[in-house]
Amino acid sequence: MAFPGIRAFDVSVVTEVWGTDRRTRGVPPFELRRVATDPATPVPLRGGLSLTPDRPLDWLDGLTPTDLVLVPGIENPDRDTPAPYLEALNRAHAAGTPVASLCAGAFVLAQAGLLDGRRAVTHWQLAPTLAARHPRTTVEADALFIEDSGIWTSAGTAAGIDLCLHLVRTAHGAEAAATIARSMVTAPFRTGTQAQFIEHPTPRADRDADTLAAVRSYALAHLDEPHTVATLADRAGMSPRTFARHFQATTGTTPLHWLITQRVAAAQKLLERTDHPLPDVARRAGFGSEVTMRQHFASHLATSPRDYRNAFRHTAGNNPIAR
Repeated sequence: MAFPGIRAFDVSVVTEVWGTDRRTRGVPPFELRRVATDPATPVPLRGGLSLTPDRPLDWLDGLTPTDLVLVPGIENPDRDTPAPYLEALNRAHAAGTPVASLCAGAFVLAQAGLLDGRRAVTHWQLAPTLAARHPRTTVEADALFIEDSGIWTSAGTAAGIDLCLHLVRTAHGAEAAATIARSMVTAPFRTGTQAQFIEHPTPRADRDADTLAAVRSYALAHLDEPHTVATLADRAGMSPRTFARHFQATTGTTPLHWLITQRVAAAQKLLERTDHPLPDVARRAGFGSEVTMRQHFASHLATSPRDYRNAFRHTAGNNPIAR
């Protein structure tokens, strides 16, 4: 959606993820459209930039549940969004089309009433304002992105990249999202929450973060090996308690939760790209057994490894188009 006041950065993120042709690298084609009330009038952006729409706003009425409506972040959350955009968002959601906002775009969804009774997130500096203005919305203070009933919201700035890549991953698999992430020179996904960015680290914390980054890199390169907090702490030269405390302060999550998340992602990639038997996938991803892998798939992805593999085998090259 293009209207005055949207942020150029978020428009660029959406364009980079869905507006770049990467079919030669195995990423499915997307159709990206920019809608506005008047397609003939460029939408001004900060910094002397402008965005030229290519479809009228009512074009959204033809969308389906396989499409996606994206609302960029806005520069001024105090500014009211034009009513036609709010009405179009409601119609799209009522038709079953997923709706996602980046950063302060959550204020637009809230104005449309789409966040009433739902969980949402925005930039941590704006979270108290969103909660105060829209008391019917449960504002999560530190998540990177949240989905509730087909409505996605993300935290500030770079978290919009996290959400966009996650939406690609959900529809098209981990490998497609990873390919886009590599093109953007960014992480395919980040663990933890935006709480890790709220406080400025001290010089000592910077040194600890470098040490922990090296430990995480080692663990990623040896996912098939058993790891515990104690063994990882020993590699960092810390006591287990100190290591766990600094790890959570740096990443926003515990060492074991981080490790499980990485193993789930590794298993996803193996299921998408190889014919390895499920016990072999579990071993290579570090789960130890197929039963353990199945349990973590159920809790993280709400599906089984077998169903996950079948879904992407059956839909390869025929996934939903994101507009």
